[in-house]
Amino acid sequence: MAALVLFGGGGDLAMLMLLPSLYFLEHDGLLPDGLKIIAAARSDDSRADYLAKVRVAVEGKARADEAWSDVAWARLEARLDYLPVDATDPASLQPLKDRVGDMSAQGGVTSFLAVSPSLYGRIVTALKAAGLAESTDRVVLEKPVGRDLQSFLQIDDAVAHAFSEDRVFRIDHYLGKETVQNLIALRFGNTIFEPLWNSLSIDHVQITVGETVGVGDRWPYYDEYGALRDMLQNHMLQLLCLVAMEPPSDLDPDSVRNEKVKVIRSLRPITEHEAERVTVRGQYVAGTSEGKPVKPYSEERGQPSDTETFVAVRVDIDNWRWAGTPFFLRTGKRMAEKRTEIVIQFKPVPHSIFDHGARGHIEANRLVIELQPEEDIALTVMNKKPGLDQRMQLQPIQMSLSWGQGDKDDKPPRRRIAYERLLLDALAGDSTLFVRRDEAEQAWRWVDEVSDAWSKAAFKPGPYAAGTWGPPEAGLLLSRTDRKWNTGHG
Repeated sequence: MAALVLFGGGGDLAMLMLLPSLYFLEHDGLLPDGLKIIAAARSDDSRADYLAKVRVAVEGKARADEAWSDVAWARLEARLDYLPVDATDPASLQPLKDRVGDMSAQGGVTSFLAVSPSLYGRIVTALKAAGLAESTDRVVLEKPVGRDLQSFLQIDDAVAHAFSEDRVFRIDHYLGKETVQNLIALRFGNTIFEPLWNSLSIDHVQITVGETVGVGDRWPYYDEYGALRDMLQNHMLQLLCLVAMEPPSDLDPDSVRNEKVKVIRSLRPITEHEAERVTVRGQYVAGTSEGKPVKPYSEERGQPSDTETFVAVRVDIDNWRWAGTPFFLRTGKRMAEKRTEIVIQFKPVPHSIFDHGARGHIEANRLVIELQPEEDIALTVMNKKPGLDQRMQLQPIQMSLSWGQGDKDDKPPRRRIAYERLLLDALAGDSTLFVRRDEAEQAWRWVDEVSDAWSKAAFKPGPYAAGTWGPPEAGLLLSRTDRKWNTGHG
């Protein structure tokens, strides 16, 4: 019988993502038999009061997905306990240690730190002192770990003192998304893509993570990190790695992560002399988002700031596979729409046998992997227009590669919360979809170089109206190479 401990069990992450994920896993019969779940937080709630809060959080999501079951809730409720603790104090953790007992022969204790990363070092030190970091115990860390390389190493050294690397699970919830995992299947499970997956056939790659929400009350955190550290260092570089990595020898966790590390090590450094040419910084000003007027970031914060709420960057990967093929990454708050996608833009045919004017424009093939708001994979190909016209007419069509498209009567499976997959993997000790220490270290090193280049070049964020796709310079980032951002789906 293993145990899962949710530190920060009353916080937003636990209530909005982790506990609903555990309910859905219980509903589908996927939680390990006998698993104990203990939520721990500073609040002095009784178990009954805590369970009432959890039910409110879980039932709303479950009913929206037509997956509410009193029977499933009763099973989860029976597993779930609550303890008020100070996770940084070994003495305060003793009742938790007594509650879980000796788990070494039953799979150990998995501690999920759904708390501020600034507390990680103190908590893991307390866990070790309390006997909750034994050889079969694991710890799950939420991003971001640190705000730069130095702070990352400081925190992670404390983690390493308590837990060996094979027992540390650094989570990036994007890696739990079905479509992200399907990218691995698409590349390495089919012969038609991998031979073309290189600079000879691919013109460029775009990765977009656009959010319509603003920073709002999160400005104290966001003003310290900005878009570069909050999104690009983890989510976006992880997506880049999965697109760009070499085929691993197998799906062993280290085989996959070894190839991802090679990609990050191959990223071309960005110097102060190149910063304004290959990067764009922006900060939203007043505008209209989702049909409503919204405040500028400076007003949300209460005073002017040089923090970027938008970043776009051209990334070059200096290796044999990708030499000459740029990767364009952009992310921001208060964007025109909520959209997360990867666009693989193939090169045009080397010579067209068709008359461009009379027969229609030939578009280069494009593979769009959409993660939000819907999960979809679409391939654009050229096709003959139906009809008896003697002059062959061409048109682009989109072929959906998503689940269930082959049969109109198929009902697609419920769209899972990304944490469902990751929680199961952490409990099973499978670290394939988690970030290894050297991987995070290399990512921070590259991001620090970008930040240093901005500082040395005195490169400040440019304004962009809320509800747009960022500063005008973001378009120039591509247009100066005769390319443009993808503006539609597929």
